[in-house]
Amino acid sequence: MFAVKHILVPTDFSETSERALDAAVEIARTFRARLTLLHVWSVPNMGYAEGLNWPLAEMEEAARAALDDVQARTRTMHVETDSVLGIGAEWEQILELVKARNIDLVVMGTHGRRGLPRVLLGSVAERVVRLSPVPVLTIRGPLQAEKAEKAEKAEKSAS
Repeated sequence: MFAVKHILVPTDFSETSERALDAAVEIARTFRARLTLLHVWSVPNMGYAEGLNWPLAEMEEAARAALDDVQARTRTMHVETDSVLGIGAEWEQILELVKARNIDLVVMGTHGRRGLPRVLLGSVAERVVRLSPVPVLTIRGPLQAEKAEKAEKAEKSAS
């Protein structure tokens, strides 16, 4: 049987990440598993902005404060929760933490970007699903879930 003892929940503080966190909390309660929240921040990659002095300390401090807030709220629902603040490429940080912390399951939101936004921004969830040595549960964002429901209803009414 597949035992879940430690769940990783990457967050970008979006509504989609909140939905994934809610699902992870339910799974953690069911399996009495630990939760680790991960937020990865980075300096924006803008070719025209080279040479600018980014307020790195302030950016890191804001990311830490937001992560601490999510962790505090999560602890009210599931006590055994910790957090990690990373810097760099999100998918790399997720995969590194999976190995370093003996994660059994990754629960993460997916924004469902398509076309040019996906080409420009990439798909963190897609890379993690493809490269992760452990199972990954992806949770759709609210807009993707609504679109899927509408398509399902349209399909049922057409039959």
